[in-house]
Amino acid sequence: MRTDEAIHLVTAARDDHDLFGADAPERRYRELVAALHPDRLDRAAPGVRAEATEAFVRVTTRWRARRMTVLHGYRCGAPAHSGDLADLYDVGADRLLKLPREASDNDLMIREQRALRRIADHGDPRWLPYVPRLVDTFAHRDPATGAERQVTVLATAPGLRSLVDVRRAYPGGLDARDVAWMWRRLLVALGLAHRAGVVHGAVLPPHVLIEPDAHGVVLVDWCFATEPGGVVPALVPDHQEWYPAEVTERRPCGPGTDVAMAARCMTWLMGHHAPDELLAFAAGCRQRSLSNRPDDAWRLLAELDEVLHRLYGPRTFRPFTLNP
Repeated sequence: MRTDEAIHLVTAARDDHDLFGADAPERRYRELVAALHPDRLDRAAPGVRAEATEAFVRVTTRWRARRMTVLHGYRCGAPAHSGDLADLYDVGADRLLKLPREASDNDLMIREQRALRRIADHGDPRWLPYVPRLVDTFAHRDPATGAERQVTVLATAPGLRSLVDVRRAYPGGLDARDVAWMWRRLLVALGLAHRAGVVHGAVLPPHVLIEPDAHGVVLVDWCFATEPGGVVPALVPDHQEWYPAEVTERRPCGPGTDVAMAARCMTWLMGHHAPDELLAFAAGCRQRSLSNRPDDAWRLLAELDEVLHRLYGPRTFRPFTLNP
Protein backbone atom coordinates (compact mmCIF):
# COMPACT_ATOMS: atom_id res chain seq x y z
CA MET A 1 0.00 0.00 0.00
CA ARG A 2 1.35 3.43 -0.95
CA THR A 3 1.52 6.21 1.62
CA ASP A 4 -0.97 8.41 -0.23
CA GLU A 5 -3.44 5.52 -0.43
CA ALA A 6 -3.10 4.88 3.29
CA ILE A 7 -3.63 8.56 4.14
CA HIS A 8 -6.77 8.66 2.00
CA LEU A 9 -8.14 5.46 3.55
CA VAL A 10 -7.61 6.72 7.10
CA THR A 11 -9.05 10.14 6.34
CA ALA A 12 -12.16 8.73 4.66
CA ALA A 13 -12.85 5.96 7.20
CA ARG A 14 -16.04 6.56 9.18
CA ASP A 15 -15.52 3.69 11.62
CA ASP A 16 -13.31 0.70 12.38
CA HIS A 17 -15.06 -1.39 9.75
CA ASP A 18 -14.09 1.11 7.06
CA LEU A 19 -10.60 1.42 8.44
CA PHE A 20 -9.63 -2.18 9.12
CA GLY A 21 -12.16 -4.15 7.09
CA ALA A 22 -13.95 -7.29 8.24
CA ASP A 23 -11.98 -10.15 6.70
CA ALA A 24 -8.39 -9.59 7.88
CA PRO A 25 -8.22 -6.57 10.22
CA GLU A 26 -4.74 -7.40 11.54
CA ARG A 27 -3.33 -7.58 8.00
CA ARG A 28 -4.93 -4.25 7.11
CA TYR A 29 -3.51 -2.73 10.28
CA ARG A 30 0.00 -3.97 9.43
CA GLU A 31 -0.30 -2.55 5.91
CA LEU A 32 -1.38 0.86 7.20
CA VAL A 33 1.35 1.00 9.81
CA ALA A 34 3.98 0.03 7.25
CA ALA A 35 2.80 2.73 4.83
CA LEU A 36 2.48 5.49 7.43
CA HIS A 37 5.26 4.83 9.91
CA PRO A 38 7.31 8.04 10.42
CA ASP A 39 10.62 6.14 10.22
CA ARG A 40 9.90 5.33 6.57
CA LEU A 41 9.12 8.89 5.49
CA ASP A 42 12.50 10.59 5.79
CA ARG A 43 12.49 11.62 2.12
CA ALA A 44 8.82 12.58 1.89
CA ALA A 45 7.76 16.21 1.56
CA PRO A 46 7.09 17.94 4.91
CA GLY A 47 3.37 18.18 4.21
CA VAL A 48 3.11 14.49 3.39
CA ARG A 49 5.10 13.59 6.50
CA ALA A 50 2.72 15.62 8.66
CA GLU A 51 -0.37 14.01 7.13
CA ALA A 52 1.12 10.54 7.38
CA THR A 53 2.13 11.03 11.02
CA GLU A 54 -1.37 12.23 11.92
CA ALA A 55 -2.88 9.23 10.12
CA PHE A 56 -0.41 6.88 11.82
CA VAL A 57 -1.42 8.15 15.27
CA ARG A 58 -5.09 7.78 14.38
CA VAL A 59 -4.61 4.20 13.17
CA THR A 60 -2.62 3.03 16.19
CA THR A 61 -4.96 4.76 18.64
CA ARG A 62 -8.08 3.26 17.08
CA TRP A 63 -6.47 -0.17 16.89
CA ARG A 64 -5.71 -0.12 20.63
CA ALA A 65 -9.23 1.09 21.36
CA ARG A 66 -10.92 -1.70 19.42
CA ARG A 67 -13.50 -3.26 21.67
CA MET A 68 -12.35 -6.82 21.11
CA THR A 69 -9.06 -8.41 20.09
CA VAL A 70 -8.55 -12.14 19.78
CA LEU A 71 -5.22 -13.51 21.02
CA HIS A 72 -4.65 -17.22 20.53
CA GLY A 73 -8.40 -17.81 20.72
CA TYR A 74 -8.92 -15.61 23.82
CA ARG A 75 -11.26 -12.65 23.33
CA CYS A 76 -9.85 -9.56 25.02
CA GLY A 77 -11.69 -6.30 25.56
CA ALA A 78 -10.38 -3.39 27.58
CA PRO A 79 -7.88 -4.30 30.32
CA ALA A 80 -9.53 -5.33 33.58
CA HIS A 81 -6.39 -4.53 35.58
CA SER A 82 -3.00 -2.94 34.94
CA GLY A 83 -0.09 -4.41 36.85
CA ASP A 84 3.54 -3.44 37.26
CA LEU A 85 4.59 -4.58 33.80
CA ALA A 86 1.52 -6.08 32.15
CA ASP A 87 -2.15 -5.52 31.42
CA LEU A 88 -4.64 -8.19 32.46
CA TYR A 89 -7.74 -8.98 30.42
CA ASP A 90 -10.82 -10.81 31.66
CA VAL A 91 -11.29 -13.67 29.19
CA GLY A 92 -14.12 -15.39 31.04
CA ALA A 93 -14.40 -18.42 33.33
CA ASP A 94 -12.54 -16.55 36.09
CA ARG A 95 -9.45 -16.38 33.90
CA LEU A 96 -7.17 -13.46 33.22
CA LEU A 97 -4.87 -13.05 30.22
CA LYS A 98 -1.65 -11.28 31.17
CA LEU A 99 0.01 -9.38 28.32
CA PRO A 100 3.28 -7.51 29.00
CA ARG A 101 3.37 -3.96 27.73
CA GLU A 102 7.00 -4.33 26.61
CA ALA A 103 8.71 -7.29 24.97
CA SER A 104 11.75 -6.50 27.12
CA ASP A 105 9.81 -7.91 30.08
CA ASN A 106 9.42 -11.35 28.51
CA ASP A 107 12.04 -12.76 30.86
CA LEU A 108 9.94 -11.71 33.87
CA MET A 109 6.83 -13.29 32.37
CA ILE A 110 8.78 -16.52 31.90
CA ARG A 111 9.90 -16.33 35.53
CA GLU A 112 6.27 -16.26 36.63
CA GLN A 113 5.37 -19.20 34.41
CA ARG A 114 8.30 -21.22 35.75
CA ALA A 115 7.48 -20.38 39.37
CA LEU A 116 3.80 -21.29 39.09
CA ARG A 117 4.61 -24.56 37.33
CA ARG A 118 7.07 -25.48 40.05
CA ILE A 119 4.61 -24.68 42.82
CA ALA A 120 1.87 -26.67 41.10
CA ASP A 121 4.21 -29.64 40.58
CA HIS A 122 5.80 -29.68 44.03
CA GLY A 123 3.36 -27.85 46.31
CA ASP A 124 0.80 -29.37 48.66
CA PRO A 125 -2.49 -29.51 46.68
CA ARG A 126 -4.43 -28.35 49.75
CA TRP A 127 -2.81 -24.92 49.55
CA LEU A 128 -2.63 -24.37 45.77
CA PRO A 129 -5.64 -21.97 45.79
CA TYR A 130 -3.35 -19.49 47.58
CA VAL A 131 -1.56 -18.84 44.27
CA PRO A 132 -2.94 -18.34 40.73
CA ARG A 133 -3.27 -21.44 38.56
CA LEU A 134 -1.34 -21.40 35.30
CA VAL A 135 -3.82 -22.21 32.51
CA ASP A 136 -1.93 -21.41 29.30
CA THR A 137 1.15 -19.72 27.88
CA PHE A 138 1.94 -18.60 24.36
CA ALA A 139 3.89 -16.03 22.35
CA HIS A 140 2.08 -13.17 20.61
CA ARG A 141 3.73 -11.20 17.81
CA ASP A 142 2.74 -7.53 17.73
CA PRO A 143 1.45 -6.79 14.22
CA ALA A 144 2.72 -3.20 14.41
CA THR A 145 6.28 -3.74 15.60
CA GLY A 146 6.90 -7.42 15.01
CA ALA A 147 7.99 -7.77 18.64
CA GLU A 148 7.08 -11.07 20.27
CA ARG A 149 5.60 -10.96 23.75
CA GLN A 150 5.14 -13.83 26.20
CA VAL A 151 1.52 -14.19 27.33
CA THR A 152 0.19 -15.98 30.40
CA VAL A 153 -3.37 -17.03 31.16
CA LEU A 154 -4.16 -17.41 34.85
CA ALA A 155 -7.11 -18.71 36.82
CA THR A 156 -7.99 -17.55 40.31
CA ALA A 157 -10.99 -16.79 42.51
CA PRO A 158 -13.39 -13.97 41.56
CA GLY A 159 -14.00 -10.86 43.65
CA LEU A 160 -10.45 -10.44 44.94
CA ARG A 161 -9.26 -7.13 46.38
CA SER A 162 -5.70 -6.02 47.05
CA LEU A 163 -4.25 -4.83 50.33
CA VAL A 164 -4.09 -1.40 48.70
CA ASP A 165 -7.90 -1.49 48.52
CA VAL A 166 -8.06 -2.61 52.16
CA ARG A 167 -5.88 0.21 53.43
CA ARG A 168 -7.77 2.72 51.29
CA ALA A 169 -11.02 1.58 52.91
CA TYR A 170 -9.46 1.83 56.39
CA PRO A 171 -7.06 4.80 56.11
CA GLY A 172 -6.63 5.02 59.88
CA GLY A 173 -5.41 1.45 60.08
CA LEU A 174 -7.07 -1.93 60.47
CA ASP A 175 -8.00 -3.80 63.63
CA ALA A 176 -5.27 -6.34 64.32
CA ARG A 177 -7.88 -9.11 64.63
CA ASP A 178 -8.75 -8.57 60.97
CA VAL A 179 -5.13 -8.40 59.92
CA ALA A 180 -4.51 -11.66 61.80
CA TRP A 181 -6.31 -13.89 59.28
CA MET A 182 -4.66 -12.11 56.35
CA TRP A 183 -1.22 -12.61 57.90
CA ARG A 184 -1.90 -16.27 58.68
CA ARG A 185 -3.03 -17.04 55.16
CA LEU A 186 -0.20 -15.09 53.59
CA LEU A 187 2.24 -17.25 55.55
CA VAL A 188 0.47 -20.32 54.16
CA ALA A 189 1.02 -19.02 50.62
CA LEU A 190 4.69 -18.42 51.39
CA GLY A 191 5.07 -21.80 53.05
CA LEU A 192 3.63 -23.44 49.94
CA ALA A 193 6.06 -21.61 47.67
CA HIS A 194 9.14 -22.02 49.85
CA ARG A 195 8.63 -25.78 50.20
CA ALA A 196 8.54 -25.90 46.39
CA GLY A 197 11.83 -24.00 46.16
CA VAL A 198 10.41 -20.65 45.07
CA VAL A 199 10.94 -17.21 46.61
CA HIS A 200 8.29 -14.67 45.55
CA GLY A 201 10.59 -11.65 45.79
CA ALA A 202 7.89 -8.95 45.71
CA VAL A 203 5.45 -9.47 48.60
CA LEU A 204 3.87 -6.02 48.33
CA PRO A 205 0.34 -4.67 48.99
CA PRO A 206 -0.71 -4.70 45.30
CA HIS A 207 0.29 -8.37 45.03
CA VAL A 208 -1.58 -9.67 48.10
CA LEU A 209 -5.23 -10.18 47.23
CA ILE A 210 -7.99 -11.14 49.65
CA GLU A 211 -11.50 -12.54 49.50
CA PRO A 212 -13.17 -10.39 52.17
CA ASP A 213 -16.19 -12.60 52.82
CA ALA A 214 -14.50 -16.00 52.74
CA HIS A 215 -11.25 -14.81 54.34
CA GLY A 216 -9.19 -16.08 51.43
CA VAL A 217 -5.77 -14.84 50.31
CA VAL A 218 -4.09 -15.19 46.91
CA LEU A 219 -0.49 -14.09 46.35
CA VAL A 220 -0.10 -12.88 42.76
CA ASP A 221 2.54 -11.50 40.37
CA TRP A 222 5.32 -14.06 40.50
CA CYS A 223 7.30 -12.27 37.79
CA PHE A 224 10.08 -11.37 40.22
CA ALA A 225 10.39 -14.88 41.67
CA THR A 226 13.68 -16.67 42.09
CA GLU A 227 15.06 -19.68 43.90
CA PRO A 228 16.57 -19.51 47.41
CA GLY A 229 20.05 -18.07 47.00
CA GLY A 230 19.09 -16.28 43.79
CA VAL A 231 18.85 -12.56 43.16
CA VAL A 232 15.52 -10.79 42.72
CA PRO A 233 15.77 -9.52 39.13
CA ALA A 234 14.08 -6.13 39.47
CA LEU A 235 12.24 -3.82 41.86
CA VAL A 236 8.62 -2.80 41.48
CA PRO A 237 8.56 0.95 40.72
CA ASP A 238 7.75 3.26 43.64
CA HIS A 239 8.21 0.47 46.22
CA GLN A 240 11.95 0.51 46.82
CA GLU A 241 11.54 1.27 50.54
CA TRP A 242 9.48 -1.90 50.99
CA TYR A 243 12.37 -4.24 50.16
CA PRO A 244 14.91 -5.67 52.60
CA ALA A 245 18.55 -4.82 52.03
CA GLU A 246 19.49 -8.01 50.21
CA VAL A 247 17.10 -7.15 47.38
CA THR A 248 18.08 -3.50 46.88
CA GLU A 249 21.76 -4.44 47.14
CA ARG A 250 21.28 -7.33 44.70
CA ARG A 251 22.51 -9.98 47.11
CA PRO A 252 21.21 -13.55 47.42
CA CYS A 253 17.72 -13.76 48.87
CA GLY A 254 15.80 -16.52 50.58
CA PRO A 255 12.52 -17.37 52.32
CA GLY A 256 13.34 -14.74 54.94
CA THR A 257 13.11 -12.11 52.20
CA ASP A 258 9.43 -12.89 51.69
CA VAL A 259 8.84 -13.18 55.43
CA ALA A 260 10.21 -9.68 56.00
CA MET A 261 8.11 -8.14 53.25
CA ALA A 262 4.97 -9.89 54.50
CA ALA A 263 5.53 -8.49 57.97
CA ARG A 264 6.00 -5.01 56.49
CA CYS A 265 2.64 -5.35 54.69
CA MET A 266 0.86 -6.35 57.88
CA THR A 267 2.24 -3.58 60.09
CA TRP A 268 1.36 -1.11 57.33
CA LEU A 269 -2.21 -2.39 57.37
CA MET A 270 -2.55 -2.05 61.14
CA GLY A 271 -1.04 1.40 61.37
CA HIS A 272 -1.41 2.76 64.90
CA HIS A 273 -3.72 -0.13 65.84
CA ALA A 274 -0.87 -2.63 66.03
CA PRO A 275 -0.43 -4.18 69.51
CA ASP A 276 3.09 -4.16 70.91
CA GLU A 277 3.23 -7.98 70.80
CA LEU A 278 2.57 -8.04 67.05
CA LEU A 279 5.02 -5.19 66.45
CA ALA A 280 7.68 -7.20 68.26
CA PHE A 281 6.81 -10.28 66.22
CA ALA A 282 7.08 -8.26 63.01
CA ALA A 283 10.42 -6.79 64.10
CA GLY A 284 11.80 -10.29 64.49
CA CYS A 285 10.70 -11.04 60.93
CA ARG A 286 12.34 -7.90 59.59
CA GLN A 287 15.84 -8.06 61.06
CA ARG A 288 18.37 -6.51 58.71
CA SER A 289 20.43 -9.64 58.23
CA LEU A 290 18.73 -12.34 56.20
CA SER A 291 20.50 -15.02 58.23
CA ASN A 292 18.87 -13.73 61.43
CA ARG A 293 15.31 -13.81 60.10
CA PRO A 294 12.88 -16.73 60.29
CA ASP A 295 13.07 -18.84 57.14
CA ASP A 296 10.30 -21.39 57.75
CA ALA A 297 6.87 -19.87 57.11
CA TRP A 298 5.06 -22.90 58.57
CA ARG A 299 6.95 -22.70 61.86
CA LEU A 300 6.45 -18.95 61.86
CA LEU A 301 2.70 -19.47 61.43
CA ALA A 302 2.65 -21.59 64.60
CA GLU A 303 4.53 -18.84 66.46
CA LEU A 304 2.09 -16.23 65.18
CA ASP A 305 -0.82 -18.35 66.40
CA GLU A 306 0.73 -18.41 69.86
CA VAL A 307 0.99 -14.63 69.90
CA LEU A 308 -2.60 -14.24 68.69
CA HIS A 309 -3.86 -16.70 71.30
CA ARG A 310 -2.18 -14.74 74.07
CA LEU A 311 -3.74 -11.54 72.76
CA TYR A 312 -7.25 -12.67 71.83
CA GLY A 313 -7.85 -16.19 73.05
CA PRO A 314 -9.15 -19.05 70.85
CA ARG A 315 -9.64 -18.26 67.18
CA THR A 316 -13.14 -17.27 66.09
CA PHE A 317 -14.46 -16.18 62.70
CA ARG A 318 -14.65 -12.40 62.54
CA PRO A 319 -16.67 -11.05 59.57
CA PHE A 320 -14.79 -8.53 57.47
CA THR A 321 -16.46 -5.88 55.32
CA LEU A 322 -14.84 -4.16 52.37
CA ASN A 323 -17.15 -1.88 50.43
CA PRO A 324 -16.94 -1.93 46.61
